[in-house]
Amino acid sequence: MIAQLSPYYIKTRPIKAITRLISYFFFEGRPLTTKGRWFNPVVFSILKSISVSNRRFTPIQKPIFILGTGRSGTTILGIVLSMHKDVGYLNEPKALWHLIHPDEDIIGSYSRGTAKYRLKAEDMTDEMEQRAKQLFGAYLSATGVKRIVDKYPELIFRVDYVRALFPDARFIFLVRNGWDTCTSIAAWSDRLGIQLNGETHDWWGVNSRKWHLMVDQLVSTDIDLKDILEDIKSSKSHLERAVVEWVVTMREGLSLIETRSEYIHTVRFEDLTSKPEETLSSLCNFCELPKDDTFLDYARHTLHPVPSREQFDLHPKIEPFFYDTMDRLGYNT
Repeated sequence: MIAQLSPYYIKTRPIKAITRLISYFFFEGRPLTTKGRWFNPVVFSILKSISVSNRRFTPIQKPIFILGTGRSGTTILGIVLSMHKDVGYLNEPKALWHLIHPDEDIIGSYSRGTAKYRLKAEDMTDEMEQRAKQLFGAYLSATGVKRIVDKYPELIFRVDYVRALFPDARFIFLVRNGWDTCTSIAAWSDRLGIQLNGETHDWWGVNSRKWHLMVDQLVSTDIDLKDILEDIKSSKSHLERAVVEWVVTMREGLSLIETRSEYIHTVRFEDLTSKPEETLSSLCNFCELPKDDTFLDYARHTLHPVPSREQFDLHPKIEPFFYDTMDRLGYNT
């Protein structure tokens, strides 16, 4: 489905379909392994023109960012939130972010140069702040919405950088059972990974670019995981790598909750799908989004519990960290 649009989505609030199409065609870009990459030069031409324009666009107020691990429900949460009357939804607008910071492309969708998995407040420059405000402001102006929801899971390693750009930003940390998330990541990469011009393009980027950056920049600096760095480096299967990504990402999120809870809200995927009205009402209160019955009705119609996946064998060296993370997230109680 183009821009994740279903017939029911269009029927529920037709104007929202237009907003999603604007997001999809002119602001998000088409990353690696997706169709329509031929259109990226047009997207970048538009975004570059916006970034250097002297026009003053709509000010950005309290943007909302969805964080976590891919395949944990971040897309469906973003789509549901996009139905809210005040919200415009950007689904991993990596083209936009690549223009803000040229070294942020860990996948290799738009650059094969250096890349940083983690970005800190001190990585922000005045020029980046100006570009961010122009680009996100232009999005608000083009769509006529009041608030932005940006789903980009890897921003979990860039929270301080994003806060430097947008000091009033809000973050949603979405968590899902590790067995289910990792199985979904592996299945995605098996299904959508391709060989193109002598390169492998899959979940792990161009020729495992994302995987190598994760190991070199995140695992090697983790106080516990660095002790098993060599064992992790040897991981070859999608499933083993997915476990490492899930553990590293969830540990980052747990650390953020401990130190920055005033602007980070945790949502469990299982709660989102089993009791959507309660979960989304709490989320909207945190994000200061007003009550919207149409939005809640859409959520009740769209969200349903998902059967759990089967457990699988874990690498013996990463197994203790997987179970510890599951415990800390409340999944083994």
